[in-house]
Amino acid sequence: MAAPQKFMLRVYIATDIAVKVTLTGRPESFTLQYEDADFNGQLSCLIDIQELPEKGILKVVRSESDASSLASSNTEILPHVPVSERRKSWPDTFTVPTFSYEVEHVLEEGNIAYDRSGKTLKLSRAQKHNILESMASVIHGFKPYPSDRDVGMAAEALVKAHPCLKEPGSENGWYGWKISLKFKMGNYRTKLARSGCLEVSVNTGKRSKNNPDKDPPHSNIKRARRAEVNFLPNFPKGQNQASLEEMRLDILHEVEKSEKNLLLIDNLMQMTFSLRRHEIVQENPLLKDFLVKWPALQIESQVCAEFHRITNTNLRNPFYAELDRHTPRLFALYRQKASHTGKVLEVLRDILRIYDRERTVVLCALAVYLREDDPQFFKTWNVSVTNRISAYQGFLILASLTNYHNNIYSTFFLYCCKFSMYVLVYDIPTFPEAFVFLFGLMYALHLDYPRKFIHTFTFIKKMLMGLDDGKPLNPCLLNLKNELLLTL
Repeated sequence: MAAPQKFMLRVYIATDIAVKVTLTGRPESFTLQYEDADFNGQLSCLIDIQELPEKGILKVVRSESDASSLASSNTEILPHVPVSERRKSWPDTFTVPTFSYEVEHVLEEGNIAYDRSGKTLKLSRAQKHNILESMASVIHGFKPYPSDRDVGMAAEALVKAHPCLKEPGSENGWYGWKISLKFKMGNYRTKLARSGCLEVSVNTGKRSKNNPDKDPPHSNIKRARRAEVNFLPNFPKGQNQASLEEMRLDILHEVEKSEKNLLLIDNLMQMTFSLRRHEIVQENPLLKDFLVKWPALQIESQVCAEFHRITNTNLRNPFYAELDRHTPRLFALYRQKASHTGKVLEVLRDILRIYDRERTVVLCALAVYLREDDPQFFKTWNVSVTNRISAYQGFLILASLTNYHNNIYSTFFLYCCKFSMYVLVYDIPTFPEAFVFLFGLMYALHLDYPRKFIHTFTFIKKMLMGLDDGKPLNPCLLNLKNELLLTL
């Protein structure tokens, strides 16, 4: 009897994680799609395993009817994991929802009358309640604590979609709707908190008449501040703290193995994402204690995956795409500034002279250009003389970088009191990779931006990563943004 034919496939289990899988037959608990050469590479459902090329790209979708245990299997091709509560950040254009049948009918008639005579519509209390409730539900789908600008955008979109709702006494026609939406969002959060929605209930229990000794109502509000899409999600359906804790122990056991099953680790890390966020946001643990409990976050691919879970944004792709797009103009700005005099500009000239890799020059010079250069953040030493890792307890040692000049190696440091004399080392080969990885690590470990590099990391967040937190840019960053956009 002939041996069964084997098929090698490259399967993506996360944005930054791919594994090689060998198949001899079609798994029954999955729907498989492959790139069909007969249809210019478009995906087709796999019925017969013989239809596959010997090497190919495969999309794997787990059947919802399969109830096999998640934690017990370490041979599954793709984990069956719950999706994040939110898959999208605040949109560039707010889409007004469809309201109840009665309200939509009234608005349609009102818009026709407005087009004819300019007469605005007077709503009943119930009709206005339906509009505000529906709008609040859509807004919460993006973020539970929208900014003033966000609410204004929603109110403007409502009046633009339904001109009959314009307010005659308002300068812009929607200011009153904006105020109403703000109050409605507060009421909406109160209802969600009572129902057990953790991302808002975490902020309840503040000072009141019955509890005069507690914190003021608006102090220490735990909410997304850096464009996190999933800041504090609820536990997955059917799971509780005890079941997720068992999965955490499975992760601990798997990471300790010499040959780690990265597929299983990613599967379990996705399932336990909400447990980690609750612990790190609510309890604010020391980094050394947190990483002992979650050692998978010392795996580079898991830091990238965690960043994606939090922001719904790929860590590397937008960073490098935008960095390369702005590099020519940044070089021109650096050289223009380096032509002047001053201590900061001498450092800038040295960077332009010593480093010969464009991405490295752009990133090294960015902080100097923004007048945020700090000798405690970037360290160099001659590795042929001594290994000084032990001399920097309490620092994040991110990378031992490529040899740039006279056997001098650069190492990326970030000091933070959370580290509590704990050294965390990642071996990353290039400076740009270390820089973007540090950015992802700040989100994964819920770290604040370094105080002396606020502008640098805000630029990366907004201009390179495209993460909009609704806050306006300060004058120096706004000026740099305008300079960059002049040539695009």
